[in-house]
Amino acid sequence: MPIHAEAITGVILAGGRGSRMGGVDKGLQNFNGVPLALHTLMRLSPQVGEVMVNANRNLAAYESFGVPVWPDSTGLGEFAGPLAGFLTGLERCETPYMLTVPCDTPLFPDDLVARLAQAFVAEGADFAMAAAPEEDGQLRPQPVFCLMGTHMLESLVRFTHGGGRKIDAWTAQHKTALVPFDRPGDDPHGFFNANTLAELHQLESRRD
Repeated sequence: MPIHAEAITGVILAGGRGSRMGGVDKGLQNFNGVPLALHTLMRLSPQVGEVMVNANRNLAAYESFGVPVWPDSTGLGEFAGPLAGFLTGLERCETPYMLTVPCDTPLFPDDLVARLAQAFVAEGADFAMAAAPEEDGQLRPQPVFCLMGTHMLESLVRFTHGGGRKIDAWTAQHKTALVPFDRPGDDPHGFFNANTLAELHQLESRRD
């Protein structure tokens, strides 16, 4: 059976330190005049049924976007990485499926969710994860672009309580469908993430 958009909650991961941006809150940096996380929200909303934001500071600014905002509530310590956001999302998710996207990759595909959902069902997978070409042409998994069933919470609790912190080390324990985004019409910069303000401005200029 296909997975319908209404059955998926999208979680925007904005809980990091932004250390490579000088400690600024990355999700609130402007991209073409719009905060990155809000740009992400507008791109993601048509693809899923519900959206929430995982953030650990400036919560009022994120709440102004009009969707639920949840800080890490996991006991994993401060800024424990993306898996803390996965865990928070799975704890709060009220739909059968959850999809994660980072707040710093503003050009991700408009058909991201549809293609992940299709592969998830076709392969009978526990996870569907995007894979995108690097500059050398090699496809590289993008673990933060990940679709999963919300029943994976128990597995993630076990993994993180055992000290695990890497997404791909967790997903490797289960059946993962890798979904290539290298079709002729796919944006080669679709999964380019802005780690520094210079990279963010470079990404803006590419689109002008």
